[in-house]
Amino acid sequence: MAIAECFRGDGEILANPIGRIPMIGGRLARATFEPELVMTDGEAMLIANDEGFAWPGGKIVEGYNPYRAMFDFVWSGRRHVVMGASQIDSFGNQNFAAIGDAYARPKVQLLGFRGAPGNTVNNSTSYWIPNHSPKVFVERVDVVTGVGWDRAERAGGATLHHFDLRRVVTNLAVLDFGGPGHRLRLRSVHPGISVDVVLAATGFDLVIDDDVAESRLPSGDELRLIREVIDPHGLRERDLPNPTP
Repeated sequence: MAIAECFRGDGEILANPIGRIPMIGGRLARATFEPELVMTDGEAMLIANDEGFAWPGGKIVEGYNPYRAMFDFVWSGRRHVVMGASQIDSFGNQNFAAIGDAYARPKVQLLGFRGAPGNTVNNSTSYWIPNHSPKVFVERVDVVTGVGWDRAERAGGATLHHFDLRRVVTNLAVLDFGGPGHRLRLRSVHPGISVDVVLAATGFDLVIDDDVAESRLPSGDELRLIREVIDPHGLRERDLPNPTP
């Protein structure tokens, strides 16, 4: 539900949630409170399906969206992407390229830069992190693949034209960048999770308001859509079989 809420208020833009659980969240947002969202099949089609995993058959195709055409959405800012992160810092600088010295001798080679720099500078960006831990939420990322608020503001100019770093959703909590200087702020904790658990799982000081809300649970109709329409085969459980510790 928390990922679906990332898209609230977006209207008619391309929703590009990457991964099973983000895709389910995007489909749920469009099926309920954001009906104008444009969704992809994760490949080269724009589709009208609420089903999250309708391929290879069963897709209701609205349009063709080849790789070259995606840049029209990316560069114009008409897109909200949900990415992952192997590391993220308090300003939202993201790393999924390598752990350690990426240019000399990385300890772990990951995905590379992919489209993260262009995504973060040009599009609304949120993150889904299924394992909230101090190894992910770090004081300083080893490599900057996705641009954070501090770097974007230092660069200024065109960098800030479409810059809109929104939320970070994890298996423990929802965070946004509403702290001083756009630092990460604890927005809500998921049911059964305490603030102390989130703080212990974060490798830097989070901004905390006086009252931290509890993340909204899906309604009965939203649960029905997830279980019967969007993901009837329960593929979400492969990514997050135990959502809370």
